[in-house]
Parts: sequence; C-alpha cells; structure tokens
Amino acid sequence: MDQLDLARWQFGITTVYHYVFVPITIGLSVLVAVLETAYVRTGKEHYKRAAKFWGKLFLINFAIGVATGLVQEFQFGMAWSDYSRYVGDVFGAPLAIEALLAFFLESTFLGLWIFGWDKLPKWAHAACMWIVAIGTMLSAYFILAANSWMQHPVGYRINPDSGRAELTDFVAVLTNSTLLSAFPHVLFACFMTGAALMIGVSAWHLARRRHQDVMRPSFRLASWVMLVAAVGVVISGDMQARIMTEQQPMKMAAAEALYDTVAPASFSIFTIGSLDGSDELFSVRVPRLLSFLATATWDGEVEGINDVQREEEAAYGPGDYRPNVPVAYWTFRLMIGTGLLAAAVAAALLVLTGRPGRWIRGLWPRRLAPPDGETVPRRVWRIGVWAIPLPILANSFGWIFTEMGRQPWVVYGMLRTADGVSPSVSAGTVATSLTVFTLLYAVLGVIEFRLLRSYAMAGPEEPAPEKPVDEDAEDAERQLAFAY
Repeated sequence: MDQLDLARWQFGITTVYHYVFVPITIGLSVLVAVLETAYVRTGKEHYKRAAKFWGKLFLINFAIGVATGLVQEFQFGMAWSDYSRYVGDVFGAPLAIEALLAFFLESTFLGLWIFGWDKLPKWAHAACMWIVAIGTMLSAYFILAANSWMQHPVGYRINPDSGRAELTDFVAVLTNSTLLSAFPHVLFACFMTGAALMIGVSAWHLARRRHQDVMRPSFRLASWVMLVAAVGVVISGDMQARIMTEQQPMKMAAAEALYDTVAPASFSIFTIGSLDGSDELFSVRVPRLLSFLATATWDGEVEGINDVQREEEAAYGPGDYRPNVPVAYWTFRLMIGTGLLAAAVAAALLVLTGRPGRWIRGLWPRRLAPPDGETVPRRVWRIGVWAIPLPILANSFGWIFTEMGRQPWVVYGMLRTADGVSPSVSAGTVATSLTVFTLLYAVLGVIEFRLLRSYAMAGPEEPAPEKPVDEDAEDAERQLAFAY
C-alpha cells in the first residue's frame, strides 16, 4: 500500500470511529432535555432521576467523542496538507465557526448543567441542557456544511495567481442544497441512534423489573422518537437521493451497480453477479423503484456508470472516475436495511409492550406465554437490547457510502483525492500513525464500552428514603408552640 492508500485508511478509520459517538451525543442530548423538561413541568421526581441517569451516559459519550474529533481535524494538516492548502480558505470557515460558536455553547452550558443541580432554578437548569442540545445540532450543521461543500462546491473562486480556492459567498456555503438535504437526514438518524441506546438500556432493566418508574417512561419516549425519526429519515433520504443524482450521477449509478442507462430503472434488493456488471447470476428487484428515488417519477431515466464515465472524461480529462462499485452497492443497501430494521423493531416494541400486545401475546402457544404476574415476557425486552447497534451500523454504512461513492474526488469536480495527500509525508510515517491511532482508538473503545456498560447496568440512583414521622415529637412541638 502506498502513501495515498494508507492516508485514506487512516482518515476512514478515524471518521467511522468518531461517528459512532456523534449521533449518540446529539440524540441523547435532546432526550435528556425532554425528560428534564417533564420534571420541571410536572414536579415528578422520577423524571429528574431519569434525566440524571441518561445525562451520565451522555457525558461519557461526549468526552470520548471530543477526543476522537480533535484527532480527526489534525489529519487535515498532517496527512492532507495539499488539500488543506488548496481549499483551506473555504473548508476552514465553517469548521472555525463550529469551534468558536457551537462547541462554546456545548462546553459552557454543559458545565453549568453538571454542577448546577439543586443550585440553579429548575427551569434554568433544564434550559442549559436545551442549549447543549442546540449546540450539538449547530456543530453538526457547520461540519456538514464543510462536507457538503466537498460534495458540491459553491460560493468560491479559484485565484489565478495562487491557484487556490477562495471563499466568495459564505451564505452560499451555509445554504448549499446538498447541506439542506443532508442535515435533516443526519439529524433524524442521530435521534434514532440516541433513542436506540435508551430503548436497549431501558429494556434490559425492565426485563429484570428494576427501576420501572424511570425505565418505563424512558422506554416509551425513546420508542416513539425512534419511530417518528425513522419516518423523517425516509422522507429526507428520498429528497437527498434526487439531489445526489443531479449533482453526482456516478454515485447513484454505483449505488445500484447500474452500468448502462435505462428507463425505467428497477432497484435490486439483492444481486449476485460479476463486478463489472457484465454478468448477473441472480437478482431480487423492485420494478421502477430506482427511477422514483432518482427522478421522482416511476419511469424516469437513470444514467449508467459507463455513460457517466464518458461524460466525466470529456469534462475533466482522461482517467477512471468510477468509485469502488461493490462497496457503494452494498453499503447503500446495508444503510437502508439496518435503518428500516431499527424502525421495525421500535414499532414492534410499541405494540408488544402496550395494550395491543396483550391481545397479540394471547395468541401465542402456551409454552411461549409469559408466566403469571409478568405482563411482558423477557424475550420481548431482549429485542430492545439488540436494537442498540442497528442505527449505529446504519450511520456508519451511510457515511462510508457517501465518502467512498464520491471517489476519486476529494472535492467533487475540483480536486482529486490523489492530489490532496501530503507530498512530504512518507508511507512509513502514515503507517506508523495509522497503527498508533488504531491501537489508541481500540483502547478508548474498550474504556467507553466498559464505562457505558457499568453505569447503564447500575441504573439510576434510588430516591432518598423518607424520614419516619415521630408523632410524639410532633405533639410535644405543638404543645410547646401553644404554651408560648
């Protein structure tokens, strides 16, 4: 492997690893804010205990996410210096705003939230978590603005003297059509991920009949959030697919492994064939679905890889403009499949653990029926525990598809990936840092998992026992007060 391959592996591993924590952070911050708001409005103590408990898991995840994110940004100057030199004036602007504005909101008000329990007014303390949640979403918006510019560059000019891209319209960067379609899609996926963690941990405790006053409302809240967010993911993903087809037709063609232009175009759920598309042994297809995803019409034309390759050769010169088609094809399906499975799990849990579930469970064979006194069998709660990794996998597959499908461009139509790598950094140096980062992240992953598992299994703090009432002492106090 040469320097370019190693640098790509390094950045890819860092990105996928870092993005395990990001959606959990964004999703949990909103859920914690909702639970604390319920405490402020109702005064019920179990909502306060719930907010504290899920807040602990949020803090653990937030800390690891910040550490991995900083390392990722350092790589732009270390392994990708030519990329940073060429587009740094544009790419660095939204990242700077993210650090100065969004991260400031997160860190400042998170500190107030941590140390402000029982010191700030209840409404002010809850507002701190809402500001943290807004900060996490703003961070996502500005970072996505930078990434969307790589997918569809706008608001810039090339300086003929320096040969560098210069920012001319920051508003255009922040209102990029790619960004406006990607942000809600990412945000809904984050809500699904945070909700999945809450569902899984709640289900684990409910299966053991522990902390039910905290876990039952947490479970119902997270299940509804997961289901509603899944609908948002589908709708926003449908919009994003059409913009992707318009701006990066090669990516859509690779997502279907479609080599020749067709109209209408079917969507293959599962296909076995040759890697170059010349031979297809077996395929399960949905007629006209790809045409609808790409063009919003059931009989629309979708360009194939071969035709887009010829167009890009004419526009950008000789070269191979095809991404890794098997990776694009399967990550696209795994993203959709794991996301839909997560939504199906949430819907099933809402039914099986609610009133309709009692009637459904009555149809089960006697050997599968819950024992006396148990309203929901443990096997149902286990479904919730296994739901935790599904949105995480969907997010990872989605980002791999997004970034790998853009290749060989690091900035689409402007700068190829091979031209963005640092020329002065040797393959040995990149290999060494890749090894160190991978081992370090493995250690951090073990620490994160053990901390989350430990605190999650411990559950929320039990309410303080009420002091026993001493009736004789009360009578003595009343008599003494009457005597005075």
